[in-house]
Amino acid sequence: MSGDLQREPPPDQAVAADAGLLDAHEQEVRRPGGGGSRFWGLPIVIMAPLGALVLFSVVYLNRYAGGYSPLIFDENAKPAKGGLVFKVDPVVLGKKQYKTECVACHRSQGEGVPAIYPPLAGSEWVNGPAGRVIRIVLYGLKGKVHVQGNEFGAAQMPVYGRVQNSAHNWSDQKIAAVLTYVRQEWGNKADPISEEDVAAVRKDLGNRESMTEAELERLK
Repeated sequence: MSGDLQREPPPDQAVAADAGLLDAHEQEVRRPGGGGSRFWGLPIVIMAPLGALVLFSVVYLNRYAGGYSPLIFDENAKPAKGGLVFKVDPVVLGKKQYKTECVACHRSQGEGVPAIYPPLAGSEWVNGPAGRVIRIVLYGLKGKVHVQGNEFGAAQMPVYGRVQNSAHNWSDQKIAAVLTYVRQEWGNKADPISEEDVAAVRKDLGNRESMTEAELERLK
């Protein structure tokens, strides 16, 4: 073992050898056509098509993303003055709102809960004048209400519109959409309700307390 130790190079020679290797490597990297040029050339080759892909993605999303709205169903909408015209299906929006909020009380098939939550399927209120159902959703409903000869009223209808004391603050568009959906679902065959219809009622009545059955019955 002592002979092997004697054959090892002195520390100064080992350091010099390491320094020589590092110097040779640095010269090779700096040499034209050496490792340095290959190292820097590769990212450029990758970045060029990658940049083109990113640019294409931005242009595509700007044209076809529909404002990133899940309610857009026509991704090929044509440009018009002022930009793209995005179409929102009120039934699609209304169904989404109904499943998010209304289904808990009125149930999945609009059957309601006996003596507590009135049914919407076949309801004379749902299929009646638009002004009535708009007021119910916009301002809420308190007291007893009769639907298909049965009395309900154990729970009050909340206020959904963007009015004073609203717990939900739904836009006119959302109210119109959910009413349009309800008036065309489960065999109901009433006319759709527009955002402008809701806005007109809200402008006419302003902020007020919840509606009652007697008030609604006076509307024709």
